[in-house]
Amino acid sequence: MKTHVKALVVGGGAVGTSIAYHLAKAGWSDVMLLERDELTSGSTWHAAGLLPLFNMSYATTHIHKYSVDFYKSLEEETGLNAGFFVVGNLRMAQTDARMDEYMLYASTAETAGVPYEWMTPAQIRERWPLVRTEDLKGAIYHPTDGYINPADVTMAMAKGARQRGVIIERKWQVDSYVWTGSEWQVTCTKMVEKGGNLVPSEEQVTITAEHVVTATGNHAQRTAKLLGIKIPAIPVEHQYIVTEPDPALVEWRKTNEQHPVLRDADAKWYVREERGGWILGPYERNAPARFEYGVPDSFRADLFPLDLERIEEEYMSMIHRIPSSESVGLKDDYNGPICYTPDGNPLLGPAPGLRNMWLAEGFSFGITAAGGTGHYLAQVMTEGEAEIDMASLDPRRYGQWMTTEYAARKNEEAYEHVFILHHPDEERPACRPLRTFPVYDRQKAAGAQFGQVNGFERPNYYGPTDAPSSFDHDARSFRRGGWWQYAQDEARAIRETAGLIDASAFAKHVLTGPGAEAFLDWFTTNKLPKPGRINLTYALTEAGTTHTEYTILRETAEHWVLISAGAWHAYDRDNLLKLVAEKEPEFGRINVEDWTTRYGAFALAGPKSRDILKELIRDPDPETALSNKRFPWLSCRNIELGMCPVVAVRVAYTGELGWELHYPVEFQTYLWDRLVAAGEKHGMKLVGARAQNWLRQEKSYRAFGNELGRDATPLEAGLDRFVDLEKDFRGKQAMLDKGIRSKCVTLLIDGPEDADPWGREALYEGDARVGRLTSGGHSVAFGKSIGMGYVRPELAVTGTKLKVKMFDRLWDAEITEDSPYDPSNAVIRKDG
Repeated sequence: MKTHVKALVVGGGAVGTSIAYHLAKAGWSDVMLLERDELTSGSTWHAAGLLPLFNMSYATTHIHKYSVDFYKSLEEETGLNAGFFVVGNLRMAQTDARMDEYMLYASTAETAGVPYEWMTPAQIRERWPLVRTEDLKGAIYHPTDGYINPADVTMAMAKGARQRGVIIERKWQVDSYVWTGSEWQVTCTKMVEKGGNLVPSEEQVTITAEHVVTATGNHAQRTAKLLGIKIPAIPVEHQYIVTEPDPALVEWRKTNEQHPVLRDADAKWYVREERGGWILGPYERNAPARFEYGVPDSFRADLFPLDLERIEEEYMSMIHRIPSSESVGLKDDYNGPICYTPDGNPLLGPAPGLRNMWLAEGFSFGITAAGGTGHYLAQVMTEGEAEIDMASLDPRRYGQWMTTEYAARKNEEAYEHVFILHHPDEERPACRPLRTFPVYDRQKAAGAQFGQVNGFERPNYYGPTDAPSSFDHDARSFRRGGWWQYAQDEARAIRETAGLIDASAFAKHVLTGPGAEAFLDWFTTNKLPKPGRINLTYALTEAGTTHTEYTILRETAEHWVLISAGAWHAYDRDNLLKLVAEKEPEFGRINVEDWTTRYGAFALAGPKSRDILKELIRDPDPETALSNKRFPWLSCRNIELGMCPVVAVRVAYTGELGWELHYPVEFQTYLWDRLVAAGEKHGMKLVGARAQNWLRQEKSYRAFGNELGRDATPLEAGLDRFVDLEKDFRGKQAMLDKGIRSKCVTLLIDGPEDADPWGREALYEGDARVGRLTSGGHSVAFGKSIGMGYVRPELAVTGTKLKVKMFDRLWDAEITEDSPYDPSNAVIRKDG
């Protein structure tokens, strides 16, 4: 057995074999794959093999599309038939809201080049008369979709990997991972059959690997313990049943092709043909998580007992949709573990806190994602980044606060939500509230409706506290939901009077020490601020794309505060700590402290914000304390608001006159009460995240995870003024080498009267697709929809007329100047 490799892949399911194959295809000639049992013996063997292209995520849509295209090429390369049946995928809708969901998805699909067709109930009935359609609104049909034999496609990828030089070893279990400082020492034990079980022998081997990828599926919790990290991938029971042959179907198939994979999303199931009968796969309520603390040694290619009562509703709805199935008996049943994560997306990318350790865990749609996972992860590992932004799948999107109980309950929720309407404004309720700041109860009493950011509760908007019982704060919509009017009022208050926003979930890291300045100069793109000043800057990947956006506060000569997006706290922290450890020998000692939960933050913005602060500030001359002379724009100062010590920053993400107020979190309720009392006489409103999102688009402020990500450079994002090309910084040359492939723009949109874009829509010039939106919303300043996105560079000119695809129609849009509201920043700089 070989004992030194460049890359070791642990796990021989569809995902692991694809990763090994694609690493070899990318040029890594020294790759090994280990499987503790037989290939496909995990969830792969009992997977139904569906290949649904439908996904609301831009990155995941690309991954699924690559898989579908890749699987079609495997037989020509390997000589093995992957068992791909291109029968199409018919996703039916019983409600108008479901059709709205499909239309939003379809616009996203267009940005990834995924073909689709619309079908009416009459067209469905004419083409597939076994399907009942009188209660349907319509359907979206993917002609290139279908299903595949999971074992066959895995074996085909394994053969393709071997042909490219990959070594595949079965019956070897990894028992320890040790990082030596330059490579991994992976100790493995030979597994042997004994009494039908797989047990460890006395034979052990240690493999040295430069890189390790774990694709251990249901065994992710064991992997987490071996690595000393948290991996919130825990299996949930998924059951499906196979019927006896349906005589009506058998007769139909004598003269017709297979039915497409049928999905009745409102009934929460999929159905496909299987040897003259049907496979029903439900996503029911109350499916339990299993193996929270690891898979028992006795569990191999095993199943759980079927719980027919749990899926009775879904079974009856299949009979309703396909009446001929009512008299057909059950032939087989499967109830096996399928791994999930709290948001349903896999964990794909660098392991937190570890070097050259990569995770590919938590795949609830592993067969669908396997091909694309291998392709894009291989790009990240061999080239530094993938061509698409993989941040939404990054394992570091979950922090150390994550517990087993949280992951298990959220994973059960994610399973249940597979077919529940995926509203862009949805807020799933399980395990909430969990992480709260001291003012949570005050905000709730004031009508706050919360969203979750990194586990923290954060107000999305403030609704009426005396709302009638008929008012449903939980009502969601693909159009303007019940919250829309309240968000509009909040946005207007910031433009006209003042608004108070809780920004406490910001990630906050403090750097000190003699090496901090040199490190930050190398780490970020902009000039560093002088003491008492701030700047906006970017940390790049090695590939020259945007890893993180930071606001840097330089309080003193050697005290730096880095503020970044709250949702990406663990992601930013891991990257920062790894690079500090790497560069400290060169730059000198650097201390990093995490102040995220030590300091709270409020944003006070609007024309009256200075007047409100004047009432609270303790200063020898309160009338001038907040003037431009003493407190200019883009500066920071230590001030006192009543008895609360505050680091105040003259900046506002909303584009109005305003300040960010950072303070020790134990003062939060004290400061909140004083700001609310002082603001009341000035017409101040409490403001949530949705209004803030609209307002920042009026200023063309890019947001990380939307306009900013690992698939675009700051220059492509139009942030040249924050990039100092006179200095050297990480990723600089790679950024320049990429050139300008697309350009970020802001658009004003004449859209539907009852809807705004969400930031997932395709952009057109005539009949040609030329880009996509990355943000969307409503502009109170211009009285119409607004959005931001990327287009071909030659189109990124003020006045260019484009179209936005919304609800299967093209709506007029025009590229406006950057920062269409207050382009000269006169409002932000206003003196007083």
